Amino acid sequence: MVQESPNCPSPSDNLRRIIDFIVSLITLSHTIRVFSVKWQLIRNRLEELNSGLIAMENANSSFNDQGFVDFISFVSHSVDECNDLASRCLNVSYSGKLLMQSDLDKVVSKLDVALKKFTVMYYNEGIISGGLALVLSMPGFGASKEDMRFYVKDLLNRLKIGDSRMKQQALVSLHEAVLEDEKYVKIVVELGDFVLLLVSCLDSNDSSIQEEAVIVIGVISGFDCYKGVLVVSGVIPPLVRVIESGSFKAKECSIRCLMKLTENGDNAWALSAHGGVTALLNQCSSDKDDGELGLIGPCCWVLRNVVVVEEIKRFMIEEGAISTFINLIKGRDEMCQIGSAEFLQSLAFGDECVAHLIVKEGGARALIQILDPKLSFSFKLRETAFRAIENLCFCCVDHLNLLISYGFLDQLLFFLRNGDISIQELAFKSASRLCGTSEEARKSMGDVGFMGEFVKFLEAKSYDIREMAAEALCSMIMVAKNRKKFSNDDHNIGMILQLLDTKEGNSGNFKFLLSILLSLSSCNHARKLISHSGYVKNIQKLAEAGVMDAKKIMKKLSTNKFKSLLNGIWHS
Repeated sequence: MVQESPNCPSPSDNLRRIIDFIVSLITLSHTIRVFSVKWQLIRNRLEELNSGLIAMENANSSFNDQGFVDFISFVSHSVDECNDLASRCLNVSYSGKLLMQSDLDKVVSKLDVALKKFTVMYYNEGIISGGLALVLSMPGFGASKEDMRFYVKDLLNRLKIGDSRMKQQALVSLHEAVLEDEKYVKIVVELGDFVLLLVSCLDSNDSSIQEEAVIVIGVISGFDCYKGVLVVSGVIPPLVRVIESGSFKAKECSIRCLMKLTENGDNAWALSAHGGVTALLNQCSSDKDDGELGLIGPCCWVLRNVVVVEEIKRFMIEEGAISTFINLIKGRDEMCQIGSAEFLQSLAFGDECVAHLIVKEGGARALIQILDPKLSFSFKLRETAFRAIENLCFCCVDHLNLLISYGFLDQLLFFLRNGDISIQELAFKSASRLCGTSEEARKSMGDVGFMGEFVKFLEAKSYDIREMAAEALCSMIMVAKNRKKFSNDDHNIGMILQLLDTKEGNSGNFKFLLSILLSLSSCNHARKLISHSGYVKNIQKLAEAGVMDAKKIMKKLSTNKFKSLLNGIWHS
């Protein structure tokens, strides 16, 4: 220990004197007009050193250690030399520019040495260590960028040279900071070493450090402008390794990082090249315990991002991805089922051959089971199943026939008649799209009673639903067998005629309703029902208004025994 002389200032007094001197020197440096670039470098180091010394002073530790005394002496000489150069530059009293530039470079180097000495003392030599470590408080709201930067650099130093406990504390504090203010994210990225250090922490043997690091990287990956920095810093390979061998929490965060990074298709190749696709597929295998089922949904999302690359898609198919995800749909974990159904849709998008493989391996049957009214599934899962069935099966007649043989039409009818409003609407939209697929599908739908259900939706509150119902009926009426069945129900024709009344608030696009009546008017029985209906006047009004389909209907009606009564319309 160093003994203090009664007449000498204490080490703590020397520290305060140097802090005050540096503040004055920083202020003085702003008035210097020569060698501005050099002085900016010096000023940056003085500001950083000053912040560090203030933190050291706030630690309230004993400063009688010989190492501290030597450090203060070194800083004092360096700052005195800097002050001398400042005075000479301010008065332009130097002998030559080259010599002065050399002297300024030497001062920069000395200040760099002082900063390094400070870092070693501050973290390793007892001033701050172990359980007595000082944890700086995060700067408050509205803090200057300099204070925020110093705080981040303090965390960086802890992460570089601290023990495991200090590193974990630093990562936790960093996570709080980047969540609090995105300015901290920018500072972390600007300190390039910090991103590299975070990436290296992903390979730490300490699971807590690995977890905290991937959490912070996850926050950074949420900013589009910083994703490239992470990728260039080599983040993808260690993220893949975490998926292969990390803790559940680390795996989950790693997968979510990759979700964000692979939104940019250019990163799909990097993921595949480092075994990421294989690691994700393995994570989705059916032999996973219940604890890891929660990871399958996020895995599916990453795979959906990269499936747009044809070569990667083919690789996944060769690796048995289709059977893997069909098996997951057959399982009982809803998030796995939803993720798997959405992934298979992405896999088959724009590729009929892949859609055929999925159906052939049992994908359609697995999806149909989700629509079984006797089983209890969430609305979200059934919505996903409806959408997947439409995307995988509605474009191929063979697939449609298979659906019908599995009882798909019975399921649709059940939900149309008995489901709550949400599931009823899903079934209705699926049924209306089914009408536009093939004549065989329309015949089958007519046989089991879909036309009567569509008629009910003609009075729905939603204009879009009414239009979809009218369009679906129009498609079904094109089938002769359906026309005859529809005409046998007086209520059906009366309803459509009534909806053509513009006074009832139904004004709008009557295109599909008129198309239905025009098609029906080719049938004697239907034509007779239309003519005898009290609502035939609605067609007359539309014809008088110049609506072409209404005129065509009236012309057909005029060929029967009412021709003499209606003939006057055609002379207008």
